Amino acid sequence: MTVLNGYSNKAIAQRLISLISDLKPKGLQFMEVCGTHTVSLSRSGIRSMLPAGLRIVSGPGCPVCVTSNSDLSKAFQVASNDRVTLATFGDMMRVPVGGDSLMNIRARGGDVRTVYSAMDAVNLETREELVFLGIGFETTSPTVAGMMAEVERRGLTNFSLLSFFKLIPPALGALLEGGEIKIDGLILPGHVSTIIGTEPYRFIVEEFGIPCAIAGFEPIDMLLAVYSLTKMKVSGKSALINTYIRSVREDGNRKALEMLEKFFEPTGSSWRGLGFIPESGLKLRPEYEHMNAEAKFELKQIDMPEPANCRCADVIKGAALPNECPLFANVCKPESPVGPCMVSSEGACAALYNYG
Repeated sequence: MTVLNGYSNKAIAQRLISLISDLKPKGLQFMEVCGTHTVSLSRSGIRSMLPAGLRIVSGPGCPVCVTSNSDLSKAFQVASNDRVTLATFGDMMRVPVGGDSLMNIRARGGDVRTVYSAMDAVNLETREELVFLGIGFETTSPTVAGMMAEVERRGLTNFSLLSFFKLIPPALGALLEGGEIKIDGLILPGHVSTIIGTEPYRFIVEEFGIPCAIAGFEPIDMLLAVYSLTKMKVSGKSALINTYIRSVREDGNRKALEMLEKFFEPTGSSWRGLGFIPESGLKLRPEYEHMNAEAKFELKQIDMPEPANCRCADVIKGAALPNECPLFANVCKPESPVGPCMVSSEGACAALYNYG
């Protein structure tokens, strides 16, 4: 705790802000792509301390937010099956799609359970079938791979997985290739990077010439990443810098990656705001197809439109700030969300609403 307190040191923070201001940035826009960074930036008030020539927008770093309506329609189909118990993480319960949600389905008699970890699902007393709805990035998916290993060890035949897992590097590539958003530097996610390491981001510098900084989550972590990016942009250099060296190694977490690779392989995936991105999701390998809920229950993909006037899709890709949405803090609030960016605590809209 003493060490972490050092990363909130006011004097060090002020010094870093001064160093950033001394660089005299003009018209720079950085993007962070981690839900925890989104919350940290809002809670600490860092954005308001930066010089006028620099701003930070949030990108596709909230797993609940980027899950597409068409994928959620599959979860609704499973939850409405009276033979099935659906288990998932809490934020997914309240995501509204077409006037419905998993919470509403539970109120109508569906057996939908909230779990705090994937392993909790294995020990539930359930209906005839149990489906785990898995969402998240490279941080969460290895824990679900661990759950799958336990299912395999126990020989459970009524257990299946609905995989909405997503991979960050391909999404960043698609975002940059689109060229719709001006991005002068990327603050890369700390949690994801502890798993995958630093090298999967190398292409961003080599192909797009955009500087990148992997960051931790305390105020000093964030400011150090911002300073590193600003210094590179002002000097005309681009590099991949790891400012979170206390947790992130170049080769990542090999044990977690091996567990992930045992059960999953890349597949195309639909992202809210970004559309379909090849090789940006995870599906079970063919030898585990019997655990694939999508095939087991013959789920249909139903295209469902975004709520009228909701700009969550634009917020996710950095094309709009939360308060540029006409619904923000008006009809869309954490207690009555219209879009997922206000549902998840990691959503940019919820972060701005809660911390101003």
